[in-house]
Amino acid sequence: MTYPLPTLVNGRPDALISPADRGLAYGDGVFRTLPVILGNPQVWALHYRKLSEDCSRLNLSCPPASELLNDIQQLYPDHASGVAKIIISRGAGGRGYAISSEMQSTRIVMRTAMPDYPQHYAEAGVQLTLCNLRLAHQPRLAGIKHLNRLENVLARMEWQDPDIFDGVVLDQQGFVIEGTMSNILLRFGFRLLTPDLRRCGVAGVTRDRILQLAPSLGLQAGVADISLDQMMQADEIIICNSLFGAWQATRFNGKTWQPQQLAEQLRYLLQEQHEID
Repeated sequence: MTYPLPTLVNGRPDALISPADRGLAYGDGVFRTLPVILGNPQVWALHYRKLSEDCSRLNLSCPPASELLNDIQQLYPDHASGVAKIIISRGAGGRGYAISSEMQSTRIVMRTAMPDYPQHYAEAGVQLTLCNLRLAHQPRLAGIKHLNRLENVLARMEWQDPDIFDGVVLDQQGFVIEGTMSNILLRFGFRLLTPDLRRCGVAGVTRDRILQLAPSLGLQAGVADISLDQMMQADEIIICNSLFGAWQATRFNGKTWQPQQLAEQLRYLLQEQHEID
């Protein structure tokens, strides 16, 4: 059997995913999504480190980096560009929540096309909306890119307007956490703050990279609890993920910000790191 998209399951193009796989049954696993340029996964060391750390948090067996790189190379024999999605589940198990010591993790690697984002997103910024859904607190899972993303799915269902790129999600205390598919950074003068993700949310690789790059732009980077009112007072709102890098949000919650330079500067620095990696 072959899948609609180029996919390897445990390194094989003809393997099947068991209906008893715990990733399917319980969201028991983790994933990462990263760009592949000319056959090379970008900032691979950072993505693999995050994948390994997330696996460790869930007591999952993480495949060696060499196995995953081999899978990606099999999916990109033509040195093309696209998106690689890596899924690590706990593997097949019986009914019930108990975990058997005999379970073997399942690794899935998929090749998909790079999103065709309009150029004006980078030039003029994007529009955000405020989601009604509130993220629940679960410190044991906070920061992990685990497979149970129902909160994000429900939040993304809240709008159909094609002019809105992403939705801002708050937690149950009303603090800003993230976008449904992006992390958020806010500039206040020479300070660049990102929401504290110790209670919920996903800590993305690009978010970490930007926090490290901020001092080179004369910005003091930090992590803090940020209210919606505080977010509305920011000089710039930046959203980021591994596929588009960094964009400015110029419209949100009834307010408009003029296009500025920080997102472009960050994209340049992120690209420089890609070329060095």
